[in-house]
Amino acid sequence: MLIIIYTVINISENEVRWASTEWLEDNLQEDIIILDAQPNIHDYIQEHIPGAIYFNEGLLRVPLNGRPGCYVPTSCVESLLGRVGIDKRREVVVYTAKGAFSGWGDGLAQTMLTYSLARFGVKKVRILNGGLDRWEVEGRPLSKVFPEVEDTSFRADVHEELFIGYEEFKDMKDREDVILLDARPENLYEGQGPWIKPGHIPGARSMPWKKFMTPENTMLLKSDDDISALLKQNGIGKDKLIICSCGTGREATNEFLLFKWYLKYPRVKIYEGSFTEWSSYPDNPTVTGKNPR
Repeated sequence: MLIIIYTVINISENEVRWASTEWLEDNLQEDIIILDAQPNIHDYIQEHIPGAIYFNEGLLRVPLNGRPGCYVPTSCVESLLGRVGIDKRREVVVYTAKGAFSGWGDGLAQTMLTYSLARFGVKKVRILNGGLDRWEVEGRPLSKVFPEVEDTSFRADVHEELFIGYEEFKDMKDREDVILLDARPENLYEGQGPWIKPGHIPGARSMPWKKFMTPENTMLLKSDDDISALLKQNGIGKDKLIICSCGTGREATNEFLLFKWYLKYPRVKIYEGSFTEWSSYPDNPTVTGKNPR
């Protein structure tokens, strides 16, 4: 008799956690890498957390066949992350800010960069809950000194289980066991935004990412009770496959990280192409108004 033994393997070894400002200050002297993702280089020059290295999220995306907002080739990612000293054996902490010099950051840079690091194989990443804004309000130390950084030979390991492409998305988005979320603001979900078509992908539920964050600081998560109440109100349970989408895949990173690693939902994917990709196909329908369909 032939006995077949199946071994369950955890494909994704990545771990994303949220760091408190207190934890980070206590660990500034430890062997961690801190990436500053403020919106403008002058924001970083003016003030940053001691030891932090500047890395602008915009370096990671360029057009692909004319469609904007696509990841640069993996070889480019390897060069970029190696240049700022990323080593898979070391923990990375990511933060951003409103930007003391520019004044226009929306807070998403830290989730976009964190997701990207996990996507390309960085094993342990922490998001600074509240970002530099909270750090500064609490009177924690700031610096203008640029740290010394040694290049590494970073080799990416793309975690394809985290995201879905266009064809896979089309095949699964309308399944009964799927909840498709749209993280954009409600006015863009309901009507005309900058895209060639108005509205949203048929079947997508409106779930603006800012609803999970505190109004005065969009880098700071609301309380667990508030988040639980929001999920219950919208009927988003752990029994479904959650697909996170938005406009270009950037806002969706906030909700993807939240569902997968903070709330520990068992099945979560991100549709990186999001509405930009979907609306670029002339035959794809869109829906306007408050209802998904």
